[in-house]
Amino acid sequence: MKKIAALSLTVLLGSSLTFGSAYAFSDLEEGQATAVLALKDRGIVSGFDNEHFVPRGKISYAQSVQMIVKGLDLNLDHLRFIKQPLASDSYSNIPNDAWYADAFIIAHYHNLDIPKDVNPNATITREQFGNLLVKALETKGQFPLVKMFIQIQDEDQLTVDYQGTIQRLLLYKITTLDGDGNFHPKSELTRGEAATWLYNAIRMLETHVQKPPQVEEVTVSVEKVNDDVNKVTLSRGVKPNPGYGINIDSIQFEPGGQAIVKYSLTEPQPDKMYAQVMTEAKAETYVSSKYVVKAEVSGTK
Repeated sequence: MKKIAALSLTVLLGSSLTFGSAYAFSDLEEGQATAVLALKDRGIVSGFDNEHFVPRGKISYAQSVQMIVKGLDLNLDHLRFIKQPLASDSYSNIPNDAWYADAFIIAHYHNLDIPKDVNPNATITREQFGNLLVKALETKGQFPLVKMFIQIQDEDQLTVDYQGTIQRLLLYKITTLDGDGNFHPKSELTRGEAATWLYNAIRMLETHVQKPPQVEEVTVSVEKVNDDVNKVTLSRGVKPNPGYGINIDSIQFEPGGQAIVKYSLTEPQPDKMYAQVMTEAKAETYVSSKYVVKAEVSGTK
């Protein structure tokens, strides 16, 4: 039995939505800037060039699946396979060497509702994207949900199988109806809408689902200040921006002369922009020279 650790996502969103280095776009519409720039900072979306995101442009089914899989960090870490899965095992129109093939494989094993004969190059509708996004989000855990029914004026245009997920899409406040109470389920989704919906889903995920314990190599260096005191530095290495940090939460002094420095790691916030400057993430404290220092993640016993 061979474990597939995680299928690599080498191309984020095809030629038009791959990672870029622009700090802002001049064509973003009202209410979209926070979402688009936060996703860009995480390497999930970018523009057609340094100034244009083209928020009203359409998004393909392949780009949508890749975007959702990447944004919600779906993977195959928990599965074991006798042979490596291929896109052609599950889909008739997805080439095994396509840049989006891995994302479709991951989506399949997370039971997302994708037809076997899906056309990856077709544009995606609002109801199709909403259905995929909610199902992907709900694979990550359970979320608080107000038990109420939202009246959708154009509900008769909704695909019956999508009615439940679109209700939850609205109840999760991932998006809203327009001023007339319509959802426009059959309308083609735009790039700006896709980014905003995904951003809201990520925010909900990070707010309501407990993250697993942080696992990352942290180095400890001890420097003599004088005969009585040592300076202790914890470092997680050089990171791509100042959003990555490390905090010293406490120091436990154990019998036998050991001092355990408890620390936690911080990650870039999705609603903030950071200068892309290589920065060492480190924290310092001072400990009596009588103690041998050891570092542990907070919460470790």
